[in-house]
Amino acid sequence: MRIVLTGGGTGGHIYPALAIGKQVMEEQPGSSILYIGSPKGLESRIVPAQGIPFESVEITGFRRKLSFENVRTVMRFLKGVRRSKQLLRDFKPDIVVGTGGYVCGPVIYAAAKLGIPTLIHEQNAVAGLTNQFLSRYASSVAVSFKDALSQFKRQSNTLFTGNPCATSVVRADKEQGYARLNIPAGSQVVLLVGGSRGAKAINDVMVDMAPLLQRLPDVHFVFVTGESYYENTKRRMEEVQPARSERLQVLPYLHHMPEVLAISDLVVGRAGASSIAELTALGIPSILIPSPNVTNNHQEANARSLVDAGAAEMILERNLNGELLFERISRIINSKATRTAMSAAAKSLGVPDSAALIVNELKQLTTRQK
Repeated sequence: MRIVLTGGGTGGHIYPALAIGKQVMEEQPGSSILYIGSPKGLESRIVPAQGIPFESVEITGFRRKLSFENVRTVMRFLKGVRRSKQLLRDFKPDIVVGTGGYVCGPVIYAAAKLGIPTLIHEQNAVAGLTNQFLSRYASSVAVSFKDALSQFKRQSNTLFTGNPCATSVVRADKEQGYARLNIPAGSQVVLLVGGSRGAKAINDVMVDMAPLLQRLPDVHFVFVTGESYYENTKRRMEEVQPARSERLQVLPYLHHMPEVLAISDLVVGRAGASSIAELTALGIPSILIPSPNVTNNHQEANARSLVDAGAAEMILERNLNGELLFERISRIINSKATRTAMSAAAKSLGVPDSAALIVNELKQLTTRQK
């Protein structure tokens, strides 16, 4: 199979695309992949590091208010379509897959105009504007949340697949998770993480909560600050908790997140699409603190899907404080029955074989084309 992947801007768009590409290579060794992204987005660094050929298209998003800049955006879009058509003609893909972000616009549109089968994947419970626009042209639309199905008008070509990021975490080795943290196997673990770059609000509340952790002496806390926040947050925690606890690890980043997730009894973090996919695939109870600084407030909608199912609790950032978070953590971690129920609810929402489902749809689309 010759496949073009496109998606960018954030890891939430990039990693699902890479997961699909990985599944394609596993099922069909010898396949060829080209990734088309934006020259300044995260994908321009992440994708080449994976050894995947990368090409770029200049594009920006529309402003929600009337602006002359939108005229320039239209011109960039048309230029991006021309550039995309040339890249597609040169590569000759069997199918093109878009996972969101502005760069998907010209690439998927160009593929549709060239008669190449296309699939777009929506990670969030609230569909993004780019994917809603592209759904008119895409051969298939895959969604991570059942709540998103109704947001696409062409129901006949829309399918629930879950998020392909889930596939990698279900293969994680628990023994490696304990070994990487250097803690005894079977220990209770609470993971607190604000995303790959960290979150100031979560870092601040962890500092507030640090003096209370001694009330849970049998629990290991793993706190990931994000690299840019690490030194300042660690210093502040040492000020409020001078005696260093062996059951608290403060880290700037986790390079082996799947293994650590696999041993976590409870996760406290944001409600990004990839994180939700990992939590539900593994059936991990969670306390979600959605970021208020995202388009369409989609993280709160993501979190609400888990809360409504009984898989998670949610604390809005404006209500967040150390005592409240510690009370929630204590209640969940001290009740095996609560964790069991939340875990079962989370698993009921997960799709561990998401990447395989999407690749199966790709095979069907390319077969129909032939």
